[in-house]
Amino acid sequence: MRLVTTSSVEAGTILAKTIYNETGQILLSEGVELKESMIQRLNSLGISYIFIKDSQTDDIEYKGTLSDPIRRKAIQTINSTFLEIQKDSSISSSFVVEKASRRLSDLIRFLMTELGSNKELLNLLSDAYTHDNYIFTHSLNVTLYSLALGLELKLSPKELETLGLGAIFHDIGKLQVPLDVLLKPGRLTEEEYVAIKEHAEAGFQILRKVQTIPLLVAHCAYQHHERIDGSGYPRGITGQDIHFFGKIIAVADVFDAVTSNRVYRKAMLPHEGLEILYAGSGTLFEQKIVEAFRLAVAIYPVGITVELNDGRKGIVTGQNIGLGDRPIIRIMEHKGEQVTPYELDMKIELNVVITECDTAF
Repeated sequence: MRLVTTSSVEAGTILAKTIYNETGQILLSEGVELKESMIQRLNSLGISYIFIKDSQTDDIEYKGTLSDPIRRKAIQTINSTFLEIQKDSSISSSFVVEKASRRLSDLIRFLMTELGSNKELLNLLSDAYTHDNYIFTHSLNVTLYSLALGLELKLSPKELETLGLGAIFHDIGKLQVPLDVLLKPGRLTEEEYVAIKEHAEAGFQILRKVQTIPLLVAHCAYQHHERIDGSGYPRGITGQDIHFFGKIIAVADVFDAVTSNRVYRKAMLPHEGLEILYAGSGTLFEQKIVEAFRLAVAIYPVGITVELNDGRKGIVTGQNIGLGDRPIIRIMEHKGEQVTPYELDMKIELNVVITECDTAF
């Protein structure tokens, strides 16, 4: 399989990985021959990248961090829980969240087990979802990235559980923001931007009253938009005043935001998202956390075409644990000329670096 931009695909191409909507329903199944109308529909839904079948890469197979059934069940759990909170918040938000927190704590423990037993690097790019109700998928992704970071940073199981709850609840305040503002495709007005920024404090106020979860979970919601140089919100606090978990979730939140399909912006590729984290390392984000992210997450996903600094070009076929930016590549070209395919392991060949990704088909 190969990873390509949806806009570059031609009619007749075979889809290599199923595409789902936010509730886990199948939009297009693996193996379907794409028609022009299907491609246009995918583009209109904001799905920037898809996996396709290709005769040169038929044996390359991607295995996601979570299986499709597990991922769908996790999203459905978050979906039903958050909708219950949203529906019943007028009665007693703390009571509803207290009841919901038990369900989500069970989900966090399950995800911790899944991540702990899976020795592969975390890679969520293959999970092609639409942006109909972004908050549910985003909450799951941020939780997975945060837990992967926590494992890399050697947090204890109890700390991981608290971090996971903080991550899964980090955007709960957005349930109070009108959907037409959250999903607005154009530029926000100043009033709309203020309304969105209020979600951090709104989340804190909801969570701090819940007896069954640590107060630190509420502070995760409060602080995930703070930045170590004081340029964040809602309080503009700096450095040591931001809890370490808030700093972790901030990194996970930004990375998932820029690498996911949004109604107002196409998704970036993981290496582009990492560049944004690096650009803010030491000023916006804690350097140690950004570096841990590079080690824990697959920066160049299986199936993507990459070019090296020596003119060789190939497709990523595998990952090296603890080296998210040094994958295994099947070399297929050298300076524009076709070559007999062979494997190059960037963990061994340290003199080569990836200079470019090519996602056109």
